[in-house]
Amino acid sequence: MSEAGAADVPARILLVEDSETQALELRLLLEAHGFAVERCASAETALDHLNRSQPDLVVADYHLPGMNGDELIRQMRLSLRTRALPVLMLTGGSGGERQGLESGADAYLPKSADRDLMILRIRALLRERRPAGDGEGPGPGAAAFRRGRVLVIDGSATYRTFLAGVMGQDGHHVASVDGPEAALAALDAAAADQAFDCVTVDLLGHAYDGLALCRAISQRRSGQAAGAGFHLVGIAGSDPAKDFLVEAYAAGADDVVSKTDAEVLALRVRGFVRRRLLEEDDRRIAGQFGERERAVERARAEAEAAEARARLADALEQANRDLADANRQLTEAQSKLVQAAKMASLGELVAGIAHEINNPLAFILAHQGTVERLLGELPDAAPEAAARAIDKARQRVGSMRMGLTRIQDLVLNLRKFSRLDEGERALVNVPEAIETVLALIQHKLGGRIAVERSFAGRAEIHCTPALLNQVVMNILGNAADAMPEGGTIRITTGSSPELDEIRISDTGPGIPDTLREKIFEPFFTTKPVGSGTGLGLAIAYSVVQAHSGSLTVETAPGGGACFVIGIPRQAASA
Repeated sequence: MSEAGAADVPARILLVEDSETQALELRLLLEAHGFAVERCASAETALDHLNRSQPDLVVADYHLPGMNGDELIRQMRLSLRTRALPVLMLTGGSGGERQGLESGADAYLPKSADRDLMILRIRALLRERRPAGDGEGPGPGAAAFRRGRVLVIDGSATYRTFLAGVMGQDGHHVASVDGPEAALAALDAAAADQAFDCVTVDLLGHAYDGLALCRAISQRRSGQAAGAGFHLVGIAGSDPAKDFLVEAYAAGADDVVSKTDAEVLALRVRGFVRRRLLEEDDRRIAGQFGERERAVERARAEAEAAEARARLADALEQANRDLADANRQLTEAQSKLVQAAKMASLGELVAGIAHEINNPLAFILAHQGTVERLLGELPDAAPEAAARAIDKARQRVGSMRMGLTRIQDLVLNLRKFSRLDEGERALVNVPEAIETVLALIQHKLGGRIAVERSFAGRAEIHCTPALLNQVVMNILGNAADAMPEGGTIRITTGSSPELDEIRISDTGPGIPDTLREKIFEPFFTTKPVGSGTGLGLAIAYSVVQAHSGSLTVETAPGGGACFVIGIPRQAASA
């Protein structure tokens, strides 16, 4: 059984060691104590590994090719994803403990230390570490680790190589060019995520004008966003004059360093790159917090909107119920009003018909008395007187038949007008229906109003009888009322492939333009109080609308009113 304990998942250790022999020895030791070990031979490969996978602890040698162990730890402490990762530094030289701890290592051990002590230090560091989930990949808000990018511009290939080596020890990606064209091309070709953090330019180069190049490079970064521009470092002689420094800073240089002091240059570049990486981390974290706050605000707004929609839906449902109740009540009230109007029209019609029936009935009763008297005188009368009495009685019976026929016609027309199937559509004979209505309102027309007919349209149309009974009777009744002194009513019909039309015009005073939009409104009437209900034309309009037709009013050729009933054939035959 291993000494790592009974943990289900072994702790993962990243070993950074360039020596194959020492790496193998340490790996076997750590695996023997139950740890899972991965090894990198350089600090640069270790940083790339940290971008892919997060170990539980890092064991790093201080002396490494390229970037040293202390700079590796400094770079790790710059990234949020590796900032709290425990690091044990190993070294074989003196003074390494101070350098290792100052760079950010959590513990230091010489390579010659007892191996049991090393295992104890590793276990202690793992216990102190705060749990961070399964350790796979970055935690929330962590960004991938990136190395600084530096562009070196110098006409000397030897110095470019030397400076690239010094910068490389700090873990930077270094690109080097020898002149203005290559430098500007490199700056233009760098993508947004591959932009340089620092540019060094030799201001005293013999192959080009260093100050002019410095100005050109400074212009490249002038259009970049705040905080996104690179740091421009000019490299001059060992003791540049004040006038030269003034020109260098005026050309856009952020710093001027002596060419003979490469370590100072490396320290200044290192400090600026670190500051850039920290600023990027701060901006990213601030952006993530801002995005989370915006997400919270969006979620809150969506919740409020959903609640408002729910309230609106409830209110709309209640409004729909109230509207349905109001519509039902309105429909019932309208039905009652229509029925009342029909009853009023029927009462007026019955009064007129009673008058029409009363005249022939009185005539029949008078003749019936005469016939009874003549028949009673026959037994005692002389033959000649009896013949005259029979002849006279026969004439009176003939007159009585005429009166009864008149009453029969009135009753027949009334039955046609008031038949119970008026709500069903059927083929209706237009001339016959109009004549029936004219016969029923004859008492209103009398002898003072002449009726002219011109039935040029189709004899039969598909509609409800109410269209020709109620509508035509209301219009004809209004026309008769509008001409108390007498006049003429003209009834014409016409047909087209799309429309059947009935036009009823009169020679009355007509309807003013200001009232034409109101005459079809319920309860609107121009008649004196008590003489009309104001529902006749409203009922007529609703009946025509039920046929998908139109009811309009125009000015008749003689100056009166002309009502036009239009019934589409397509709608009527539906």
